Amino acid sequence: MMLFTDSSKGASIAKDPAVVRFRNEYFMYYSNCDRTKGGSVWGIGIAHSSDMAEWKKIQDLEPEGDMEASGICAPGAMVYDGKIHLFYQTYGGFEEDAICHAYSSDGIHFKRNKTNPILRAEGSWNNGRAIDADVNIYRNELYLYFATRDPEGKIQMQGVSKCPLDGKFNRGSWKQCCTESILSPELDWEQQCIEAAATMTRFDKVYMFYAGAYNNCPQQIGVAVSNDGIHFKRLSYEPFLKNGGPGSWNESESGHPFVFVDDDDKVYLFYQGNKDDGKSWYLSKVELDFSNEEPYIK
Repeated sequence: MMLFTDSSKGASIAKDPAVVRFRNEYFMYYSNCDRTKGGSVWGIGIAHSSDMAEWKKIQDLEPEGDMEASGICAPGAMVYDGKIHLFYQTYGGFEEDAICHAYSSDGIHFKRNKTNPILRAEGSWNNGRAIDADVNIYRNELYLYFATRDPEGKIQMQGVSKCPLDGKFNRGSWKQCCTESILSPELDWEQQCIEAAATMTRFDKVYMFYAGAYNNCPQQIGVAVSNDGIHFKRLSYEPFLKNGGPGSWNESESGHPFVFVDDDDKVYLFYQGNKDDGKSWYLSKVELDFSNEEPYIK
């Protein structure tokens, strides 16, 4: 079983995975935390692999400039037009946190979008924050799913915006597609939080794997489906991927998914977990398949 963590900065922490295949290698981007200086500044780590089983960290994408000074994390990633595009959030500003964009020709060195931040949540139904970006190409447009909170800042829920598939993804190109949350916590196990959308297109539908409940409550993974990329219906009242049993590596949670479709059309669900209420974090994966247009774990 794949278990990856980053112990280079004073603790074993790797969260919020995002995986792409680029030039016959796999690149994984993830949140890590620098605790070597007595603080907790979040950044983005970069690892690569030839087989998705053994991963090696190769570099960090550090915060850059005043906007990112308090930290960056929770990357979403995709390959488009010969480049890797990262969509990530600023950290530490709460309702001021927003989505930024950067791109790379080698998967390691990234150039920031000059219009950053490219996206904030709009409307009176939320408090303005936009975090946990995930992007999906659907019907020749790019959909960006994000988490936001209610005006009181208590309930985490999902929103969505879209823009032309032109490779620029600048701030003025995005149009929010919802005037209310597209998926809010309703089930007991989701508690007060739906975050970390992980989307893919199949059968001309958008499948969204999502994290229900805040970290370590325990957070678990659900799945919903949409015929238009905006309106979603849950496929089950129970978690799709639960936290582990007592003593397991993911006893405290199985959360923050990312769905990756490889070149051979095999589908993998990456996710984070831990067994110590968040003192450490590890990343793992399961392979998925579909039966009657519904996903299951192989």
